[in-house]
Amino acid sequence: MNLSIYKDYNDLSEHAAETIIALVSRTPDAVLCLASGDTPLLTYQLVVRKAIKNGIDFSQCTFVGLDEWVGVPPTNEGSCHYFFYHHLFQPLRISNGQIHLFDALSPDLAQECRKMEKIIYAKNGIDLMLVGIGMNGHIGFNEPGVSPNRYAHVVELDEITRAVGQKYFPQPVVLSRGITLGLQSFLEAKCAVLLASGVKKASVIRQTVEDEISPALPASIIRNHSNGHMMLDEAAASALTGKGTSQAI
Repeated sequence: MNLSIYKDYNDLSEHAAETIIALVSRTPDAVLCLASGDTPLLTYQLVVRKAIKNGIDFSQCTFVGLDEWVGVPPTNEGSCHYFFYHHLFQPLRISNGQIHLFDALSPDLAQECRKMEKIIYAKNGIDLMLVGIGMNGHIGFNEPGVSPNRYAHVVELDEITRAVGQKYFPQPVVLSRGITLGLQSFLEAKCAVLLASGVKKASVIRQTVEDEISPALPASIIRNHSNGHMMLDEAAASALTGKGTSQAI
């Protein structure tokens, strides 16, 4: 695992955006799996600016969903679907044929999982999976205790995730389940990047980097990834002591 620490959120976002731009520049038909949320928001805004300014062509890329709140419609501004269309797909004029997101309203969520896995397989895998990290150490909606061998699956959300998730919604909403790519999907991505910003993430980042690799802290699995990268700002890295371990699950 590679660990990079940047001065602040702006610097972190600049380098993360360059990572995406560089990939698409050298691999125009890249398969991208990206996280929604506060941490990567500026990254995507910078990607849009850089792509427009420098003529970076995203028209051959494929976007696959990382996760979604089960039962939340795509028109709800707290949904991952809404986030990506508003901040990335529409500004970059990504066609619907390039986009494969989870249908969180589907009556057959297991079929949604199988469909996503088939799409990823048909595209020869994910070139870049960019994730954040939850306050409980989740990535995607892979909550503490999840099996590291799972691909796409439906999960009961941890209480911390349910509570923190309310910040994305203009009005309170019931958040009980999520649909997500699994930790095995994460490990099989050709490149995996974890972003974290702010002192509020310092404790969970220290655990992720320095404690035992364990399903109890799903993000720690990045240390088993052959091409894993943690990109942090100084605040998120402020609790690190340099005593990392490398035990495998």
